[in-house]
Amino acid sequence: MAGRPVDHQRRAQLLDAIVDYAIEHGFSELSWRPVAAALGVSTTTLVHHFGTKEQMFEAILGRLRERMIVSMRDLTGEQADLATAARAAWERTSGPERAAEFRLFFAVYGRALQAPRQFAEFLEHVVADWMGALRDAQGPDVDPATATRTATLVIATIRGLLLDLLATCDRDRIEDAAEAFLATLSRAG
Repeated sequence: MAGRPVDHQRRAQLLDAIVDYAIEHGFSELSWRPVAAALGVSTTTLVHHFGTKEQMFEAILGRLRERMIVSMRDLTGEQADLATAARAAWERTSGPERAAEFRLFFAVYGRALQAPRQFAEFLEHVVADWMGALRDAQGPDVDPATATRTATLVIATIRGLLLDLLATCDRDRIEDAAEAFLATLSRAG
């Protein structure tokens, strides 16, 4: 006997609420009962909409990734050059209002590195999502190998600065370093 079909609109609403919960409480605090209680639903409702806890994690990661991609696209615009795209990425990720979201991002990143098979899709996209946009921002005349190398340096620098900011909260020092880095991109363009 088949169960009742999943209401995809309701699932999307629940997923957004779960992502918000995860941002606020952290990835390690995700379990059926606390999430269900916070959302005012039963654990059965969550199981019905998400299946297993691992499937819920995958859905959370997918939605978090979607949110990051959309906000990045909104900030960089369609015709951004590398300096503009990198500055938008830094501003998007380093704002105090995004600290909890990126603490979650790095917590998931660490967990994914410990369990690569479980988080294969996350690991597949964690660099690739930014790589394409940052390569494209360099224009069609840039050698593909050079564009990839430069995009790799931008991603690594921004994520390193962000980790430092989240760990130390030394905004002045890190903003100064970010500005120095971003200025090199403006001069290179």
